[in-house]
Amino acid sequence: MNNFDLAAHAAAMREQGFWRDETLNQHLARAVAAHPLKPALIAHRAAWSEAARFTFAELEDHVARLAGGLRQRGIVAGDIVGLQLPNWWEFVVTVLACERIGAVVNPLMPIFREHELSYMLGFAEAKMLIVPKSFRGFDHEAMARDLQAKLPALRHVVVVDGEDEASFAALLASGTPVPASATALAPDAMACLMFTSGTTGAPKGVMHCMNAILACPRAMGERAHLGPDDVVFGCSPLGHMTGYAMSLALSVRLGATLVLLDTWEAQRGVHIMAQEGATTTVASTPFLSDLVEAVARGAERPQHLRSFLCGGAPIPPVLVERAARELNLMVCSLWGMTEALGSTLTEPECAAEKSPTTDGRAIDGMEVRIVGVDGQPVPLGETGDLVVRGAQMLLGYYKQPLAGVFDAQGWFATGDLAYMDAGGYIRINGRTKDMLIRGGENVPVAEIESLLYRHPAIATVAIVGFPDERLGERGCAFVTLRAGATLTLADVQAYMAEQKVAKQYWPERLEILPALPATPSGKIKKFVLKEQAKGFG
Repeated sequence: MNNFDLAAHAAAMREQGFWRDETLNQHLARAVAAHPLKPALIAHRAAWSEAARFTFAELEDHVARLAGGLRQRGIVAGDIVGLQLPNWWEFVVTVLACERIGAVVNPLMPIFREHELSYMLGFAEAKMLIVPKSFRGFDHEAMARDLQAKLPALRHVVVVDGEDEASFAALLASGTPVPASATALAPDAMACLMFTSGTTGAPKGVMHCMNAILACPRAMGERAHLGPDDVVFGCSPLGHMTGYAMSLALSVRLGATLVLLDTWEAQRGVHIMAQEGATTTVASTPFLSDLVEAVARGAERPQHLRSFLCGGAPIPPVLVERAARELNLMVCSLWGMTEALGSTLTEPECAAEKSPTTDGRAIDGMEVRIVGVDGQPVPLGETGDLVVRGAQMLLGYYKQPLAGVFDAQGWFATGDLAYMDAGGYIRINGRTKDMLIRGGENVPVAEIESLLYRHPAIATVAIVGFPDERLGERGCAFVTLRAGATLTLADVQAYMAEQKVAKQYWPERLEILPALPATPSGKIKKFVLKEQAKGFG
């Protein structure tokens, strides 16, 4: 039986100073008091020639007015507001306005369609859904109207760039402004409901309180040496926890400027970084690769950009080296997940050594362990299950019992395999459910994938097992190729031989696809590939 005590956990986090009973609106109020005319939010849209710009005083005004509009539409404390917007200024204002009246934000990725949204909004019983009229050529308003007809709890659809009373502009103008001093959300209450990416099946609703959310940018910001003078470049989707916690919450907590970009196109993105004086960003490895390549092709180098907090996939060492050499940019590897936010990070001063080979070490307020099947820590350097606990953990899964989420000591099983070095730095080494066992021997899937990423013909790769009567499983490499490249299984195996990899670990089948199935955050859906590979036996 699980005896984890969530109230005792909260008390311990307060006693240790990791939970400070603060809200985003309190940090916004401090920024307004300290520097009301400082740029708070700069939002670039692909369809606009000029960005929308807000000082902290102007941001506060918009938040107060939207909070009043939400109240006028009947949104009260505890109601869930679905927010399917790109990285637009309306996203930031809505998050702060919902917190102000005690409502819960349910961020939803813009790529979701009826299948995903009908489940998520229905399960959450969202009372309001805010969408763009259209984005990237898709009619979000029409989809939202269809969903509203099928979901009894969904009383309001609000449309950014819409018309009449259904528009975001009308919502913004419809109520009595609510001052920051009236913020209704308790720091321990659910503030954000975010569904997991679903790499292993149906998504779960992850509940986070503001104490946990703010513990992430506080600790991450301190380790990365960030402060109010920074300019945070937000290219990761705000609808994903990377963008939500480490762009939006980070900038508000610091009182720093947030620059948003709604559609990533490398040349334009790098130009905006340079133009706006971006100093830091948090994104996945493909964004870093695009940045380095864009500058190499002649894009203006962002002179002020000094740190890139990078996670989601192993960072090729050559990228870390090129970023330092060509951009004077420190790449800091990190690991996190929806349930545990940003749990590990490499400090900038160790980036050159540690970022290419590790995913960082536990940040302030978080603990990480590598354990065996008995739940006990394994020796340094040995692969085991990664478990975490601490200030950034979820409250639980929505509408599910807490039992089984944590063990009695508060440890959460991440589903990742990892090993740890003597300095406490971890390296993700695969997924528990990604295990490939060939002839009774565990294949180090993550290491083989990391090697294949360095092959000049391969753009992306995922290795899964396919059935074999004698060995149980053999490895299949699903890959996408770089432009103009060709690749055969013989090429892959010759490369493995050049890298002096044990033959038992070599892929024994190659499947070339135009794209690998992925979640909105870019994680490869290996369960889809595994289903496909079942037919290869």
